Amino acid sequence: MLVIGIAGGSGSGKTTVVKAITERIGKRAVVIPQDSYYRDCSSLPEEEKRVHNFDHPDAIEWELLCEHLKALKRGGSIEQPVYSYLTCGRTEETVKVEPADVVIIEGILIFTCKELMDQMDIKLFVDADDDDRLMRVMARDIAERGKDVYWVIERYSRTVKPMYLQFINPSKRYADIIIPQGGHNKVAVDVIIATIEKALQGNA
Repeated sequence: MLVIGIAGGSGSGKTTVVKAITERIGKRAVVIPQDSYYRDCSSLPEEEKRVHNFDHPDAIEWELLCEHLKALKRGGSIEQPVYSYLTCGRTEETVKVEPADVVIIEGILIFTCKELMDQMDIKLFVDADDDDRLMRVMARDIAERGKDVYWVIERYSRTVKPMYLQFINPSKRYADIIIPQGGHNKVAVDVIIATIEKALQGNA
């Protein structure tokens, strides 16, 4: 099993890179999003939910994520949580994930957890200009998470940018490969996919 970590700031293009890899590798890969492991905050008052910091390492239940990855490496299946940004909590449903040749762990903070990093074979950091990331975050949060432009800008200024500078950008030093220009760097993505395919052939 090949474990690949893909980190980078919000809106950097991580999903684009993940999609490019999974389209080439197909069913041999499964994706474990860090976002599924946010701690349940559904019991918080609405005002506290509004200012909840999703970009701090303490927001993630790393213990469960690490245990789930270990279970997959042992050949077992896991019940991956499903997180709702609308309620700031986990839903009653889970997603059953079976082990695969390639496990991709994707998320902004995954290089801040040493126990998780120690289980990775390849660590990628997707880099992008701040302005580009803000535009993508704004488009995503409005379209997919029911937020308005004022909420997005407030959150970006209050938590997204400060947490990026404090935790996410410094974690770039742990990456084996840094992908500049976000997920649209086709040359870098093609090189990474070729590396993965070569590793899979060696393990065949």
